[in-house]
Amino acid sequence: MPGGLPVPEDDGAADHLPGAALPPLALPATDGSLVELAALPGRAVVFAYPRTGSPGIPVPAEWDAIPGARGCTPQACAYRDSHPRFEQLGVAVYGLSVQDTEYQREAVQRVHLPYPLLSDAGFALTVALGLPTFQFEGMRLLKRLTLFVRDGTIEHVTYPVFPSDRDAETALDYLTRMVAR
Repeated sequence: MPGGLPVPEDDGAADHLPGAALPPLALPATDGSLVELAALPGRAVVFAYPRTGSPGIPVPAEWDAIPGARGCTPQACAYRDSHPRFEQLGVAVYGLSVQDTEYQREAVQRVHLPYPLLSDAGFALTVALGLPTFQFEGMRLLKRLTLFVRDGTIEHVTYPVFPSDRDAETALDYLTRMVAR
């Protein structure tokens, strides 16, 4: 992660999410399955991110000026590297973006993710939950946040997430405290 990135401020756009029931929507996953977050038993972590970059295409300078936008791949890799610890806690991990599944599959293969990415390219989940978004170069993208789901209900939300490469560790700290109760 480059230094000097602008820090996002909590604009209240996720305040309504804790305690919300997830809608019965099936999202396509990079492993070929359809995942209905509302139907998952137990705990899951869903980290929402704007978009991963494409190999060989430089990140536009304007991207780094958006508070919290930079760091999708480092965030995904941090969850990858911590994945065994999530498994030990019995917590499923999912990434979520509005990129289509084919685009996401490239990232999964390139950085060897052991968990699926979910596509909300049609914005069904984004609209149903009122997830925070922003515009960039004509694209509507998710703001970075992490949903802690338990039996189909959002138990907790981390928003905004910064720096992105420390999100997995923050999630594990929260989950470890919750499991210890």
